Amino acid sequence: MDLLAILVILLFLYSLVSSRLERTVLTAPIVFTTAGMLVLLCLPKLRNLQGSLEVLLRLAEVGLVLLLFTEASRTDLKLLKSIENLPVRLLSIGMLLTILLGAICAKVVFCQISIWEAGILAAILAPTDAGLGQVIVNSPRVPARISQALNVEAGLNDGLSVPFLMFFVALAATPAGGHRARLMEFIAEQLGLGTLIGAGIGLVGGWLLGLAHRKAWMSESFHKIGLVTLPLLCAMGCEFVGGSMFIAAFVAGMAVQAGFKEAGRHGVEFAENWGQLMNLAVFFLFGLLAMRNWQQFSPAFVLYAVLSLTVVRMLPVAIALLGTRLSWPTVLFMGWFGPRGLASIVLGLVYLERRLHQTGESTIRLAVMMTVWLSIFAHGLSALPGINLYAKRVARLGAEALEHQQPGAGTATI
Repeated sequence: MDLLAILVILLFLYSLVSSRLERTVLTAPIVFTTAGMLVLLCLPKLRNLQGSLEVLLRLAEVGLVLLLFTEASRTDLKLLKSIENLPVRLLSIGMLLTILLGAICAKVVFCQISIWEAGILAAILAPTDAGLGQVIVNSPRVPARISQALNVEAGLNDGLSVPFLMFFVALAATPAGGHRARLMEFIAEQLGLGTLIGAGIGLVGGWLLGLAHRKAWMSESFHKIGLVTLPLLCAMGCEFVGGSMFIAAFVAGMAVQAGFKEAGRHGVEFAENWGQLMNLAVFFLFGLLAMRNWQQFSPAFVLYAVLSLTVVRMLPVAIALLGTRLSWPTVLFMGWFGPRGLASIVLGLVYLERRLHQTGESTIRLAVMMTVWLSIFAHGLSALPGINLYAKRVARLGAEALEHQQPGAGTATI
């Protein structure tokens, strides 16, 4: 109860000065993570957080399920075409190389973990965070083509990371020699059932919502409520049959658009309110956990966190953007601003909840925690200075530079 009261008071106090803080380098995740760390320093009795861990997991799972659904529901395939496939490059070549390079670095830095555990760590840290990147996406000083590409990437890569995580978890939990059988079981259970449930709920739910909307049966306030029940139904359905709730929520968000064209707008309205509230609560509890485990962070975890946010992210992005005619400041800017946040926290908790009891479990937990913590502060504090520096560099480019052209302005396809 003490913890909940502190969080509610903090939310109220932050709301009072939120507009002022938005003009500074103190982002909301920085404020709430720092607050969580300070609370544990001032109230050491809160170190026993077992009950809070379960609350954090459920809260984070619901938050990611809603985030995946809303991001998918507002994804317009025409947008991908209009910005010349930059997100496609980041989500295909960039993401695959990020997971591969992340696993290699994990195996080198933490030689005691298995190759599959290295893959688990890489998959958990592969997705970027749309929330942490909002300063970049919303800035008018960042070219629309670049901000849109980063926004689409952050909106989709968390859902795409789930199959890789589940795949490596399945192999890590399988005795030697049984990988083929376990792989087929994984595809059937996690991917197959998750996709079927998501498609079914999304199509049927979208058709019913669209029908009710056309017939004017629904009040305006219940459009969002009716829509939000769909990803929750996906989560409950997957819990019952053993599929992946994250894959189901993502597929449902794409499928619901077939019957309910307004899904994206209503989903975003909900996510900007209740979704933000849950996300800030997660960062607050994350700060508590980070402080509780602070003494366990060795230089190896700091090294991997730095590698994950620099080489593991920036090199794949540079390779993915080869041939795009983007300037090197743009490539560097897009490579650096790939923050790790909510999605990595949730995926890490999902992995820990499975209780595989493997030797590398503690290493994965601490590596994810240190990387997300460093990302919250490094990307948050560098966002405004980075935008200012990048805007000056872009201003020096000629008028024919790709950065100065509006998306869909008839440029050559990349």
